[in-house]
Parts: sequence; structure tokens; C-alpha cells
Amino acid sequence: MSEKTENLKQTPLDALHRELGAKMVPFAGYHMPVQYTGILAEHTHTREQAGLFDVSHMGQAAIRGKHPATALENLVPGDLRSLDDGYTRYTMLTNDQGGILDDLMVTRRGDHLFIIVNAGCKDADFAHIAANLPPGNELEIMPDRALLALQGPKAAAVLSRYASAARHMMFMTSESLHIGDIPCIVSRSGYTGEDGYEISVPAEQAEQLARMLLDGEEVRPIGLGARDSLRLEAGLCLYGSDIDTTTTPIEAGLIWSISKRRRSEGGFPGAAIIQGQIENGPARKRVGIVPEGKAPARAHTEITDKDGNGIGEITSGGFGPTVGGPIAMGYVATDFAKAGTAVNLMVRGKANPAVVTKMPFAEHHYFKG
Repeated sequence: MSEKTENLKQTPLDALHRELGAKMVPFAGYHMPVQYTGILAEHTHTREQAGLFDVSHMGQAAIRGKHPATALENLVPGDLRSLDDGYTRYTMLTNDQGGILDDLMVTRRGDHLFIIVNAGCKDADFAHIAANLPPGNELEIMPDRALLALQGPKAAAVLSRYASAARHMMFMTSESLHIGDIPCIVSRSGYTGEDGYEISVPAEQAEQLARMLLDGEEVRPIGLGARDSLRLEAGLCLYGSDIDTTTTPIEAGLIWSISKRRRSEGGFPGAAIIQGQIENGPARKRVGIVPEGKAPARAHTEITDKDGNGIGEITSGGFGPTVGGPIAMGYVATDFAKAGTAVNLMVRGKANPAVVTKMPFAEHHYFKG
């Protein structure tokens, strides 16, 4: 949060955030709302009703050409050739060491792919993709679009008032819908573990859409603070914290995102290293960790075994409002990755006991019919 404020960009909802009383902070090169009424209240409201998030700082683009899925498969381990029209898939850009340059969402929309990448990586991502697409394919960046996320158990009821087809969409599908009279690209997905939608909207109509959705008594604006606690409870990775260029998809527990064909064929950066880890196992794994007591373990906290030997590090940690206590995730040597393993967390020189646990910490509620 130490970025220079004079160089920060604004999302199309900046004025609305300030009108709603948001506390604004620097994040990924933008002025962004960290909270409105309080992180705990916003977190709980999203779990119980519906929260509206501004994620317009993220990057949106299209890949067009004769074979866009085959072209992008050269850069990611995800299976895109089998992706049906209107379906979305999670994957990662990898480097030659098998490390993760970024994670992204890819949707097949007829003759092209629609992609959403992380805000802090988008310029590098787009340059990397554009430079490595084979001839006959091109990247079209979409800076004139905003992105909203409507998340929570009441999200479907709210959105279907304006677009009835939204109620029948399945998790990880996408449709072109008019919300009111606003043309949008809507996917049933999100970053909270709850049912919900991510809505790509023309930037000049983003505030109109946000006000429309906030008219629902179930909906409140939610800031980055609750977004982080919600995704942590859901066991979802934050790029730059839980995954980065030094972590592979296998170490990160993301093997589920690599199909049998891609595991076998390879053909993406770092394939040999990733295939080797699939066959032989990685030296470390991302795990959930529950500290004993009430003290949270923050990122970069050292993890030791019961004899005081260093075995890993916390990458994300904090208080889980739904769980009612501290939770964390991080990497440990594979021998210590089994759920139920007792470990210590070194906080200010003191060894605090904790236990390795399965994730998610809070149950997912994705709509799968």
C-alpha cells in the first residue's frame, strides 16, 4: 500500500466509491476501496446476502485468429482446445522453470477467447501473450471495459430481476446478457467461494449498472479487505502472495487445472519440470494451516517442525470471520503436508502451535445445478 498516490489510476466507479464513503487505498496502480462500513460486516454480508465488488482494475482482452485456443495453449498448461463455447476455464501463464507468471480466466466466445488477468500483472501479461502468439492470431486489449463482481447466496435472485437468464447459468459458464438495457458479458464465477457473477460492462455504463444492482436491498458495496478474507476462507490463491514465478502449479495444489492430455503432451513453458513433479511429487506443497489460539499468522511467518527446524513459510493469513478464528495458507516440505500434522509458527521469536488442515476453510457454494 506504499504506491505513490499521484500516479494512481481510477476505475470508472471511483466517484461512486467516494460518494458511498469508501476508504480508498493504493492497490495495483489504482485508487481502490478497501472498505466502506467495515471489513467484518462486509465479509459477513457477502456470505449471507450479496456483495458488489469493483474489480475494474483487472485486465480484459480477446485473442482472435484461426485457432486462438491452440495458440494460447503454447503459453498455458490448461486444456483450451476442448473448451466449449460459453464455458470458462482457470489456468496459468508459466515460465520455462514451471513458475507461474500469472493466473487467469479464459472463456470461449464463439470464434475468439475472452481472458481476464490480474491487475498487477496485466501489462506484462499482455506483452508476453502478444509477443508469443503464432502468426495469424492477435491480442485485442479492452481498456474500455469495467468489471464488477456480484457475490453471495442472493446474487442470482438480484441479477435475474434484470436478466432472467442469469438464474439458469451454471458455474464457470458465460453468456452475453442485457442487464436492464446494458449489454454485458456475464460469467457465473467469482473469488469468494460463494455463488455469484463477474460482469464485464462498457466502462461508460459501469456506474449505471452498479447503482442498479445496489438498489437491491440485499446488495451492499464491498471493498478489498473483505475480498481478501473471503478468498482466504475459500482457499483461493492470491497472485504475488500464494503463487508467483517461484511456485509451480503442482506445488500450489493446482494440478486439477491441468487435463490428462496436457499432462501427457506438454507443449507449454516449463512442461518438463511440471511433468516431473506430477510423476515424482514436488518437494513442497501449499497447505491450509489453523493456528491455535486467537493470534493470526501473517505472510512470511516461518513454519517449523516440532523440533524447531524450518519447513516452510506462511503466504496468506488473517482472521476468518466465518470460521471464527485465525486461518492461514503457506508452503511446507511435502513430508509435513498431510492434514493433521502439528507445526509451529514463529511469531516475534515465539513458537506458536498450529496444525496443517485441508482447504477450503469455509465451504464453497458454487451453483452447479
